[in-house]
Amino acid sequence: MSDNPFASPESVAAALAARNYFPDQGLASAVFLAMKLRLPLFLEGDPGVGKTALATHVAAIMGIEPIRLQCYAGIDRAQAVYEWNFAKQLLHMRAEGNGTSVYTEEFLIARPILRAVRQQPSVLLIDEIDRADDEFEAFLLEMLEGRTLSIPDYRTIEIVEPPFVTLTSNGTREVHSALKRRCLYHWIDHPTSEREADIIRANVRELADGKLADDIARVVAELRTMPLTRAPGVAESIAFARAAVALQRNTVEEALEPALGLLVKQREDQELVSRRFRMGST
Repeated sequence: MSDNPFASPESVAAALAARNYFPDQGLASAVFLAMKLRLPLFLEGDPGVGKTALATHVAAIMGIEPIRLQCYAGIDRAQAVYEWNFAKQLLHMRAEGNGTSVYTEEFLIARPILRAVRQQPSVLLIDEIDRADDEFEAFLLEMLEGRTLSIPDYRTIEIVEPPFVTLTSNGTREVHSALKRRCLYHWIDHPTSEREADIIRANVRELADGKLADDIARVVAELRTMPLTRAPGVAESIAFARAAVALQRNTVEEALEPALGLLVKQREDQELVSRRFRMGST
């Protein structure tokens, strides 16, 4: 059997499970194929299903730190790739005169994409691409399709070993199909109750035995069927389980009222959940 944790979908799943991240077969296959075919992996899904965490765990398996580019409205090339240290350039020109070049490595500030291209191997997480503008998407598409990274007045960097790129989207707007076509696409859904209970047990050792992890997973699954502003994700399930242990509560009902704020984060949602579970009534 190969020692390469990315040799097959099964080895990917095993390596991630060893880090308490439990992908289904589809996600493990998507990671394997993205690695094998050297394609960016485009992940969509509700908040809290583990899109960002996947890149973090893949990097950890590789023994490196992920390089994260957090997207937002107005992000541009300078924040994503590189920019020049103008203050340092100006001081240098004043000290040395105009005859010396200020477009050298000394004055270059590497941003996430350039850092990921330079580092081998590397994992580049482009987080929440749906928050960026159309112009940034177009630039990103051009960068992902090319094998070089051009820095005017400096040099063109050849991308010999491309980083493992993961893009995430929460679906706040539709990402252009041209960008998606360049990627291997996968939708991450909320786990089944059984899988979520296993995740809770793996992350909250105090609940390794007994049925509380199953009960928490069942209640969280029920919450996801309700018209909440934001359904709780796996991270919220784990946080609630840890709170139940800290509060020394043995049932979900006992922990729900004091720890509800770990599951739902809107007042209207909390009132809806309180009515559903009749919290505060005697």
